[in-house]
Amino acid sequence: MDLGIPLLFASVALVADRDHYHLVQRALRAARVSVWIGTANVKEMMVEAPIGTRARARDRYVSVLATLEQLARSGVELRLLHAGQPSRPFREELGRRRGLVAPHFEMRQCPRVHFKLLAVDGALLYVGSANFTGAGLGAKGEGRRNFELGVLTDDERLLDAVQARFDRIWSGGECTGCLLRAHCPRPLDHGGRRRHED
Repeated sequence: MDLGIPLLFASVALVADRDHYHLVQRALRAARVSVWIGTANVKEMMVEAPIGTRARARDRYVSVLATLEQLARSGVELRLLHAGQPSRPFREELGRRRGLVAPHFEMRQCPRVHFKLLAVDGALLYVGSANFTGAGLGAKGEGRRNFELGVLTDDERLLDAVQARFDRIWSGGECTGCLLRAHCPRPLDHGGRRRHED
């Protein structure tokens, strides 16, 4: 998968600051099978409208959920694993997106998730510091975005290991021994799945 970011040293590249924004835009638009997102925080994020659309011609920005909805409607499996409750603007926009429903789109919450990752089609992996927020992924203006670092790779062993870890948490495989289980809003091993937060 060519996203325009050169992969160096055994298919590994550094992703810094504003590069996160371009990485996410390109990776999401290239997805054909699956997109798995791991993040502590989830907030509404406005991104440039897709090339060739009227919104792009008018220099408008759209919710990143519009891109996710388009992927879901085309059959791409979308998983969003997060720790905290998504922001109110994110929840409100999600409520307007009728195409973001199971089985193609699911969100699950585990308060212990702190990793940040993006896995696309089981072929491309980002692991780093950036949450799925405008400030984290560089969608905010100059002087308002976070300083972030991450690694982009297509290494099969890393992809397998990271996706296995993600899937174990997603499936509730870590719930039984979790000492925070009593405080968990919806343990994942007992039907903690939902379209989005109430």
